[in-house]
Amino acid sequence: MTIIVKICGLTSPEGLEAALSCGADMVGFVVFSQSQRHVPLALAAELGRQVAGRARKVLLTVDEKDAMLGAAIAALDPDILQLHGNETPERVSFIRSRFGLPVMKAIGIGGKADLAAVPDFDAAADYLLFDAKRQPDQSRPGGNGRHFDWSLLNGIETRKPWLLAGGLDTANVASALSQTHAPGVDVSSGVERGPGQKDKDKIAAFIQAVRGAAMPPAKAAATG
Repeated sequence: MTIIVKICGLTSPEGLEAALSCGADMVGFVVFSQSQRHVPLALAAELGRQVAGRARKVLLTVDEKDAMLGAAIAALDPDILQLHGNETPERVSFIRSRFGLPVMKAIGIGGKADLAAVPDFDAAADYLLFDAKRQPDQSRPGGNGRHFDWSLLNGIETRKPWLLAGGLDTANVASALSQTHAPGVDVSSGVERGPGQKDKDKIAAFIQAVRGAAMPPAKAAATG
C-alpha cells in the first residue's frame, strides 16, 4: 500500500511546485493568521489554481467560523478540509455536512489519555491526523518541529485512514513509519530552510525516504 505523503504549510509558487514535482499526494495550505505559514485568500486562490489536479489540496484552519471557512473554500477550492484546533466531533460533523467536503481532524497527542478522543473523531471525520500536542508556551498548533512518543500509537485501530505528523524529517521518517505503521505522513517544518520556506532538496529527500521505507527490504536495497 502506498503511504500518503502530505507537504503542509506551502506559501509560495516555488515551494508548491517543488512538492508537486517531487510527487506529494496532498499539499496543505494554512489559513490561520497566527501561523508563520498563513496564506491570504488571494494567494490561496493562486496556489490552488497551480495545483491543477496534480495532488489533493488540503485547506487547514483552526477553530474557524463558518463565514471565513466559506470564503477560504471559495478561494482555494480544496479537496479536503483540515481542522487543526479544538473543534468537537459535533463541529466536525457539522462542517462536513455544511460544506460537503471530506474532513481531516487533527488530534494532539501528549500522553495516553489523549487517545480517548479518537473513537468519536473517527466516527465524525474522514481522516485523522495525529500530531504533537500543543504546549502551554506555544501559540500555534502544528508546525512546531516537535514529535510525540510514537509508541503511544501501538495497536491503535481506526476505521478511517490517518496521518502521522509532528517533528518528522528525512532522518526520522523511516523510523516513525516502522514504529507506527502509519498509512500517511504530514511534514511542514521538516522540509524547510526557514519558517514557511520550503526546500526542494529536502522535500525530495523526505519523499524518497518515505517511498523507500514502504518498499520490501530487498527491493529497497536494489533501488538504493
